[in-house]
Amino acid sequence: MSSLAFSERGSRSHFWAPVGTATPDGADTVLLDARKSWITSAGEADSYVWSSKPLEAEGVMSLWLVPSDSTGLDVRGPYDGFGLRGNASSPVSAKSVAVPRAALLGTALEVVLPCFLVLSAAFSLGVTEALLNLTATHLRETRLVHLDQTLAEQPIARNQYAALRLRADALRAMLEATLTAVENGSPEATLRVLQIKALAAETAAEVADGTMRLCGGAAFRRETGVERRFRDALAARVMAPTTEALHDFCGRAELGLPLFGEA
Repeated sequence: MSSLAFSERGSRSHFWAPVGTATPDGADTVLLDARKSWITSAGEADSYVWSSKPLEAEGVMSLWLVPSDSTGLDVRGPYDGFGLRGNASSPVSAKSVAVPRAALLGTALEVVLPCFLVLSAAFSLGVTEALLNLTATHLRETRLVHLDQTLAEQPIARNQYAALRLRADALRAMLEATLTAVENGSPEATLRVLQIKALAAETAAEVADGTMRLCGGAAFRRETGVERRFRDALAARVMAPTTEALHDFCGRAELGLPLFGEA
């Protein structure tokens, strides 16, 4: 299993502007130095797709395949933070990590970005669906004894749930359209790939907020499972590329500007 090692302490979520370096060390070896701010599955993956400043070729970065047990790599402990406790996301530093020049994967960020953005969107959709399923169960099973009715029988609750369901269904349709565009090599594929993570991240966060409101105090209890998905749903909007960055990319793509030009 491999994982992306893009975001750095010096450039944060601006993953397209690495500050970590790749320095030639003889004819066949390169030394990597960087302070990666987050690597998903750090210490668990077998290797990292590691970004650095361009070695010699043109482009915004060079990409390297770096074994996770390479001498000079240091994972700063397990993840201990808000949400996403199963992803082992941690900072990783590299000090003169030696890799062969043959470990160079290339400079084509365009190959990596579509896969990451679509998979991130699929994750957000999965969390969204989980939240809606838990909320539907709560509405069906929770009763207002004085009315002898379930919460599902209340018009306001039904209306609010339906609005959240619509958001999720629209996201699923957009994700399917994006996959079709990528598979067919359609002209709009690049724009759809950029749009889908932004849409998915914001949809997940907004649906999470809505389900917390619908489930009320019960949502704050761990046994319902809602509060954990709420925390998980908030991650994608700030995970690089952030929603704001993606909006800028979409504008650039639509207006004929370089995707990774100066912001």
